Amino acid sequence: MPTPNGGLITETNQQYYEGAQQFITGNTPSGSSVSFVTTFDTNLVYGNYNPAVVEYALNNFKLYFSYDGLPGTFSEYTLPYEVDNNIITLTSSKLPLPGTYFVVQLKSLSGGNYANTAGEEAYGTTVEENYGSYAYISLEDIINNFLVAYVGVGKLIQSAKRTDVIFHTKRAMQEFSYDTLKSIHSQELTVPVGLSVVLPQDYVNYVRVSFIDQLGVKRIIYPANNLTINPYENPIQDVQGVPIQDNFSRNIQGTSITEERWAGANDNLLNGQFAESNIEAVNFQDAYGFGGSLNWGRQYGLDPQLAQVNGWFTLNEREGKMAFSSNLVGKIIVLEYVSDGLAYDLDTRLPKMAEEAMYAYVIHAIVSTRINQPEYLVQRLRREKSSKLRNAKIRLSNIKLDEIVQVMRGKSKWIKS
Repeated sequence: MPTPNGGLITETNQQYYEGAQQFITGNTPSGSSVSFVTTFDTNLVYGNYNPAVVEYALNNFKLYFSYDGLPGTFSEYTLPYEVDNNIITLTSSKLPLPGTYFVVQLKSLSGGNYANTAGEEAYGTTVEENYGSYAYISLEDIINNFLVAYVGVGKLIQSAKRTDVIFHTKRAMQEFSYDTLKSIHSQELTVPVGLSVVLPQDYVNYVRVSFIDQLGVKRIIYPANNLTINPYENPIQDVQGVPIQDNFSRNIQGTSITEERWAGANDNLLNGQFAESNIEAVNFQDAYGFGGSLNWGRQYGLDPQLAQVNGWFTLNEREGKMAFSSNLVGKIIVLEYVSDGLAYDLDTRLPKMAEEAMYAYVIHAIVSTRINQPEYLVQRLRREKSSKLRNAKIRLSNIKLDEIVQVMRGKSKWIKS
């Protein structure tokens, strides 16, 4: 539908796809102001009306005007205005003429369609962040819906504080984010000369680490596991091996020799990827006892964590970083990780396919923590919670029949020599 008609969609096609909403001014009585009520699903963020002021960059939108509304005739509106609760009010003493066209343009990667100069472009990601949002429901809506549907006289929960519902909803969001929801975040980074990158601010646990080759294909990087370690403490010792303290009775920390040796290690000495004529082969023989002429057959049964050339990574808990082996310096890596779903406002939304599971989780959490509740009721709610959580996992797994058929066809191939 091009315009909202009473359903759950509240944005017009222009608001959703273009990120723009148009207004036309009417006759304004003397002494009154002109206001525009925006109805985007995205709240307006306002810093300042003046492009010359630093806070203007905080705006997630730009305001344009035109006297005839024709393409190419719009200019950026820079006279005073204020924004409150998504309502733009023109506060300049010079009011616009009746019939003046105004457009509120949310910032987008394309810069919008109303600028006449490069400086007027509305560059940002506000429009793109709203794409696909219909598949989600906000935690605020979940809390409000829960209080309406499940709390009250004659209902399963007679009364409940809003703060209790908020707490259990956030706890459910955290638990769902770990192994139920599609809440995998990713960052594209470059491995610096120091071979370490800082963990993301909302990082909880990694899912996968890869480097990107020249074709844009992901190549899995494996954890070092038993190969090396990042010591959490590196106390400096005296000649008897006793840690030395500073003037504040704290152990003096030095640099890690383990990390230094790992950073300078030649990975070929671990994975055996070298030419027989290479001097590395001689070093490999001396270090690992192969002796004599290199016999490639002796590498049969090589440990799988060594039998790969993609490199390794370790988690440096001491510094809050992820460290990489020396062969990955300068490479583009992608870190995929999970958060708890509560770090940023964009995270605090739930896929609609898991909405019913969220309600079941909160109901069980509230009832099970109250005294004098019948055990049969608590157990029934626990089973319902588990059942709806399983349904949510199946829905969110996004398994399609065509994809299963494709995999099964691959299993039926004959391998011929």
